[in-house]
Amino acid sequence: MELVYHIGAHATDHGRLASCLQKNRDLVAAQGIAIPRPELYQTDLRNAVAIAFREDPPPPSRDHLIETLLDGQTADRIVMSNTRFISIPARIFEDGVLYPVLERRLMALDRLFPDDELEFHFAICNPATFIPEILGMLDEATHARILKQLDPFSIKWSNMLSRMQQTLPHAHITVWCNEDTPLLWSQIIREMCGVDPTTRIAGGFDLLGELMTAEGVQRFQAYIKSHPPQTEVQKRRVIAAFLDKFAKEDVLEEELDVPGWTEDTVTALTDAYEEDVYTIERMHSVNFIAP
Repeated sequence: MELVYHIGAHATDHGRLASCLQKNRDLVAAQGIAIPRPELYQTDLRNAVAIAFREDPPPPSRDHLIETLLDGQTADRIVMSNTRFISIPARIFEDGVLYPVLERRLMALDRLFPDDELEFHFAICNPATFIPEILGMLDEATHARILKQLDPFSIKWSNMLSRMQQTLPHAHITVWCNEDTPLLWSQIIREMCGVDPTTRIAGGFDLLGELMTAEGVQRFQAYIKSHPPQTEVQKRRVIAAFLDKFAKEDVLEEELDVPGWTEDTVTALTDAYEEDVYTIERMHSVNFIAP
């Protein structure tokens, strides 16, 4: 069985990916791909991982978990999305480490499905925006404690991915930049489902409706209908052009209010992030999706 898990990062797609996957349940079922209802893995699987995490008492059997996830469907690939799988927001930067319980969570999942093929999908994000987003989710006391512990320049996604590779060297890892998600949305869904690049995806343009004005969406849809892109690259160029002209300014503007940060801090973090992305693009056995 192929088990595919979208595990983050927090504050990236805000649940949109899980919602889009559900729209495609029936479309991919005939190809042996199951997309379980979120409650099936956000409760039963989460509890099983918690038990395997502690190793006592014994976790539910692998076959029981698979049966629960399939919910009567026949499939050889199960696709899930749960950004809280590797951490709750309050623990993302605990002790100054990015996702400190990551390894134990991955090992717990591997313990539950020792003979199955594990695949993880993950959107990375500029720490200059990621850190403020996460801090904004926390209560005042936790916010203050994290700020004392955290060196923002220590946030390297490449280090996190290396930890994943070291923990589960046999697992498949797919990564993309959250900043590029509007251009990659359909491909992200296809790669998670493991379908052909030409497979039609329901909700492939849903994200644009939140980023562009109503006029922009209307014009985009009319253009796509009259000038169907022949390749993914052509489609991305069209999306980029319409976003450039019709993007909602209030959606693209982000609050970066972190005590002690200046414009120079944000610039330096962004530069460091771009170098980190460059490193990730060249990491062995990491499937990096680029525009």
